[in-house]
Amino acid sequence: MNERIEKLYVVYFLVLGLVTLGFGMADFIVTASGSEYTSAALIIPNDGFRGGWGGLVMIFAGIFYLSGLKNAREIHQLGKIVMGSMLIWIMAGTDIFGMIAGSIPGGEEGWFNTAKGFLGTYAPPYAPAILLLPFSLVVIFYVHRHYRESKTLKKA
Repeated sequence: MNERIEKLYVVYFLVLGLVTLGFGMADFIVTASGSEYTSAALIIPNDGFRGGWGGLVMIFAGIFYLSGLKNAREIHQLGKIVMGSMLIWIMAGTDIFGMIAGSIPGGEEGWFNTAKGFLGTYAPPYAPAILLLPFSLVVIFYVHRHYRESKTLKKA
C-alpha cells in the first residue's frame, strides 16, 4: 500500500479513536453523575444501558482503534481497528432501533403516531454512536484496500 495513503489511514483512525474514546468517557461520566447532556446535535442519556454500558462499549471501541495503529498493515492490528468499528455499529444499531421503536406509538393521540410525529422522532439530537457511524464505515474501504493488496502480492 502506498505509504502516504497508509499514513492518512493511521491519522484518520487515530483521530476517530480519540473522539470515540472521548465520547465513551463522556457517556460514562454523565451517567455516573446522574445528569443528562443535550445540545443541538448531541444527546448523552443517563440511563444504565445506553449511558453506562454504552459508554463502556464506546471506551473499548476507542481503545481498539488506538491499539490497532502500531502496525496497521498487520492483519491482527487491522482486526482491532475492525473490532472498534463493529462496536460502534452495535451501539448505533441499538440506538437506531430504539428510535424506530419509539417513533411508532402515538401516545395520547392514539395507537399509532401521526406522520409529523413519526418523522419528528428522527430529528436531532443524536447519541454519540449515531454521530460516529458514518465515520466508522471508512474501515470497509481500508479492509478492501488491504485485501486487494494482499491478493496482488500472492499473484506475484
